[in-house]
Amino acid sequence: MPDPILSLRDVTLALDGNAGRVEILRGISLDVATGETLGLIGPSGSGKSSLLMLMGGLERATTGTITAAGHDLSAMGEDALARFRRHHMGVVFQSFHLIPTMTALENVATPLELAGAGDAFDRAEQELRAVGLGDRLDHYPAQLSGGEQQRVALARAAAPRPRLLLADEPTGNLDGSTGEAIMELLFGLRDRHGATLVLVTHAPELAERCDRVLRLVDGRLDGAAEAGARAAE
Repeated sequence: MPDPILSLRDVTLALDGNAGRVEILRGISLDVATGETLGLIGPSGSGKSSLLMLMGGLERATTGTITAAGHDLSAMGEDALARFRRHHMGVVFQSFHLIPTMTALENVATPLELAGAGDAFDRAEQELRAVGLGDRLDHYPAQLSGGEQQRVALARAAAPRPRLLLADEPTGNLDGSTGEAIMELLFGLRDRHGATLVLVTHAPELAERCDRVLRLVDGRLDGAAEAGARAAE
């Protein structure tokens, strides 16, 4: 494998709840190569979304190290992590996370402005047109369908030209035909910007399009799935 853009070593995640300490992830070690598309699958509650949040610096590991684009995420404070994500990562969630009081154009342009881009609105418009929303620039999220809101979220994630694109069940809240359209756009954005894509999904047809698929079971990487992925490399 070429030098990894993402590397996890002996990562664990444990959270304290009403019933005591719960182990979410246990001993996760993996490398993701630059330009690779990695699918994360597994039953509900297996830790897929938690693993993706760790990769994005949106959750902190209990133990272990996570290196992304040459940066040790565990050594960075919250402000540094936010700056890192603005410049290096795009994140797409199942529930869109758009700001309801901002138009589609503003939702995409605002993170670019925060990152210091002087052409934030031009780039935002370009990305929205690329996902087929050139006629929805001034619409607010409540005026958009679920599929259109996810297109805005994809445009927002792609606009900074991220090296890493993380997607958590991006088609989970959409009907079949709309989900298929979003899937095509997601892989199209990956191809257009050359980003490395890590994707959490329950959809077999989405996982099948990935270069490699890893399965999580009870917070651990499934040995058989991991071995099969290595054999395919």
